Amino acid sequence: MTKGALDGIKVVDMTHVYNGPFCTMHLADHGADVIKIEPPGRGEQSRYFPPLKNGESGYYAFLNRNKKGMELNLRSEKGKEIFAKLLETADVLVENFRPGTLERLGFGWDVLKEKYPRLVYAQATGFGTYGPLASRPAYDIIAQSMGGIVSITGFPDAPPTKVGPSVADTFTGTYMALGIMMALHSRSKTGKGQRIEVSMQDAIFSTLENAIVTYTIDGKVPERVGNADPAIAPFDMYTCSDGYFFLGVGTDALWSRLCDVMGQPGLAEDPRFASNNDRVNNYIPELKSIMDDWAATKSVKELESLLEEAGIPGAPILNVDDVVNHPHTAAREMIVEVEHPKLGNIKIQGVPIKLHGTPGSVRTAAPLLGEHNEEILKDLGYSDEDMKAFRDDGAF
Repeated sequence: MTKGALDGIKVVDMTHVYNGPFCTMHLADHGADVIKIEPPGRGEQSRYFPPLKNGESGYYAFLNRNKKGMELNLRSEKGKEIFAKLLETADVLVENFRPGTLERLGFGWDVLKEKYPRLVYAQATGFGTYGPLASRPAYDIIAQSMGGIVSITGFPDAPPTKVGPSVADTFTGTYMALGIMMALHSRSKTGKGQRIEVSMQDAIFSTLENAIVTYTIDGKVPERVGNADPAIAPFDMYTCSDGYFFLGVGTDALWSRLCDVMGQPGLAEDPRFASNNDRVNNYIPELKSIMDDWAATKSVKELESLLEEAGIPGAPILNVDDVVNHPHTAAREMIVEVEHPKLGNIKIQGVPIKLHGTPGSVRTAAPLLGEHNEEILKDLGYSDEDMKAFRDDGAF
């Protein structure tokens, strides 16, 4: 089997729930040796998130594939001794505790950078390590709310709504994985590690694209516009005779092509719709009414076929069953099977980052709690007698 791009990189993973495990999942998928550390006896909280089968969480299983699992009590002296020895052999330390947690345990950055100068230390937080909100706890919905995205999501005549999946966590974990790669590249030139921080609120704020410049340049506070794009038209969801369909017309050339498909070529020259800016300014009610009337005469399948033939971006709305079982999902290896000792054979998302020279893969199931305790300790040079002493001390 081809080695992953991160073969030889050792990651100590102290993360829990989603953004941190999502970050280290990407590293593990591409060959990094990721050691996930959890509190003895209970593990981290996502082990109890549904769906559950035989006491194991499918949520945890997806995010923690390809990792080794270790229990460790960092409040015990022996636990701290083991942790310090792990860091001697590590390239990366990742955590997503509230700011100050590692400092209280005696492993703050001021200590880490002196003892382990090559270590890359990555931390995800709700609101960062400085600023007036730094001490606040957060989950994804909090970051979405205070990052601005909830205010522009939904329809104007309905309350604001969160984005469905945990996008603040997803972006935070992805940015942190990117930051780790940057820091490792820098270390390859300087020999020195560094600290990385990504806040969930910062991550969401960074994704607001046109909303920010609309405010800073035009002075307009963006509001909810439903499924329409405030900067492109027609770029919206339309109701067909038997369902819903999304259409994206991002250029004047595509607009002209769509007018031909609609059997209304003259619309391309209509001064109300001649440019994208014209179409945006005249979208409601003029252009939207025209699009609604046309879509209502077509079935979803008819519209999909017409637009595909014309090379115009459009899509039916697939539910989870549709997309899991879609032949394209299978062809892209985005649904994979993995054998778990308690969950059995399960299907989870595959690897989204496609490296064609050193491809990532899902090789092993998520670890059972403490599954690799002895293996990891023996790799660190500890004996069976040491392990008994650690257990007696409550280190794991």
